[in-house]
Amino acid sequence: MCELLAMSSRIPTTVGLTLGRLALRGGHDGPHRDGWGVAFYEGNDALVLREPQAASESEMARYIEHHTPPSELVISHIRLATRGERTLQNTQPFQREMGGRVHIFAHNGDLPGVEEVVGTLPVCFKSIGETDSERAFCGLLNRIRPVWDDSDEKVPSLTSRMEIVVEFATELSQLGMANFLYSDGSVLFVHGHKRKQKNGQISPPGLHVLERTCDRLSADLSQSGVMLEDPCEEMTLVTSVPLSRGNWRPLEEGEVLAIANGEVVDQSYI
Repeated sequence: MCELLAMSSRIPTTVGLTLGRLALRGGHDGPHRDGWGVAFYEGNDALVLREPQAASESEMARYIEHHTPPSELVISHIRLATRGERTLQNTQPFQREMGGRVHIFAHNGDLPGVEEVVGTLPVCFKSIGETDSERAFCGLLNRIRPVWDDSDEKVPSLTSRMEIVVEFATELSQLGMANFLYSDGSVLFVHGHKRKQKNGQISPPGLHVLERTCDRLSADLSQSGVMLEDPCEEMTLVTSVPLSRGNWRPLEEGEVLAIANGEVVDQSYI
C-alpha cells in the first residue's frame, strides 16, 4: 500500500521532517520503493517534485527534508507499485491545470475497472502514465470541470465542488480501496476508505487526521516532525498512519473532508 500525507495550515509551514519520516517508510522501514513525490502549494501554483526511486535512497528527498519551502498546503505520496512500471510518468502526486490554478491528486489503493467509471465522461484530461490513480484523477477533473467553467467567481462554491467529490468517491469506493487527497489550491479534499492493515486484513481506517488549534494545544506534533513557526498555529494533518502519539482520529469508511486554511470546513459521508 502507498503512503499518503497532507498538511493544510493557516500560515505557510515547514514539514520537512515529516517527509523524512515518510521517506523511511519508502523502502527502509517498509516496502515502498517504487517512487515518491511531494507538492508544495504557493497560491494558485505548486512546486511538484517526484522521483521513480526509493525515497529512503534519494539525495533529493534528503535535501528537501532540510530545505523544505514553507507552504500552507502540502501533499505527499510514497509509492508501492500495483499498476504501471516504475517510471516518472507513474509517480504521484499528479498535477493538472484547470481554472488558472494547479490541481493535485494522490491516491492509495487499487481501482480495477476505473476505466469504465471515467470512460463515459467527456474527455478533456487524459492520462500520461498507466496507473489507475491517474485515470481516476483525470476522471474527477473531467467531471468537475463544468463547475469551474460555469462559475461566475474565480473559484466555484465549496458546496458544488464537495458534491462532485463525494459522488466520485462513492463510485471509486465500489471498485476497490479508494483513499485519496485532492486539492484545487483553495481546498484540500480528503476521502478515507480502507487499506491493508498490519494484520494483513483490508479494512478501515484508510486515513487518519489530526487537527490542531489554539484551543487544543494538547496535540503534540513534536514526534511528527512538523516545524511550527507559530506556537498557536492552526493546522490539520492527514496521513495513512499516525506519525506520532496524540489526538489522531481515524477517518470512518467513506468519510470525506474539505479542509481550508488548516481547518475542516465541510464533512460528508458516502
